[in-house]
Amino acid sequence: MPSPSSWDEPEGLAARGTLIVLAGRGEHGGVYERFGRRLAFDAYRVRALGDASADPSVLDEAAKLLADESLPGPKVLVGSDTGALYAGRLAAERAGDVDALILAGLPTSPWSGGSWEVEAEARTACPTHQGRLTNDPDFRRGALASVPELPAPRLDRVTVPVLALHGEDDVVSPLDQALSVYGDARTVVFHGGRHDVLNDALHRTAAATVVLFLERLRLSPELPLIAEERA
Repeated sequence: MPSPSSWDEPEGLAARGTLIVLAGRGEHGGVYERFGRRLAFDAYRVRALGDASADPSVLDEAAKLLADESLPGPKVLVGSDTGALYAGRLAAERAGDVDALILAGLPTSPWSGGSWEVEAEARTACPTHQGRLTNDPDFRRGALASVPELPAPRLDRVTVPVLALHGEDDVVSPLDQALSVYGDARTVVFHGGRHDVLNDALHRTAAATVVLFLERLRLSPELPLIAEERA
């Protein structure tokens, strides 16, 4: 069973909740180091797992983490790419263990890109992250073009709050198709954003959006406003 990549709250601070990340095609949990460190700095624990479409035991580990009483709540499932499909299924099946669901770049149709350069450009506009993937021996190039057998995105069965994050310029999962799947979920569209929205050029804004969602969740599942802009 795979071991998660882990980031914890700073020493001396009480943890404010736990995020369990399911990576997308070709990825492993360590790909989310930048996201994990940023959320941990705000006192959220992050446990990032690999690609469930390539290793089904990832789902067993995710279920184990959800049931782990030593991890503080609220417990939030985060899924990127195909990880978003699996996270949606887990949230529907284990409603009592999941407090919220965050979906990033949920895929809606097959994609074929060709060269690694084309795939890297489709994944992210961030040169730092492109370099990370290019030089990562554990990352699987070409995985975005694979079409594994995946669960249907049954968000109608999810009863917890859902936040969807999607890049406006996502060519892997076109925005109009994704919006039809997200339905009534709270959806944030990133202008100029590409597929790996948590690791894209706007990754700081994506992380800040997640933190605001988490802080509202801590107040109530109805997500009350914390702050609003007034003219």
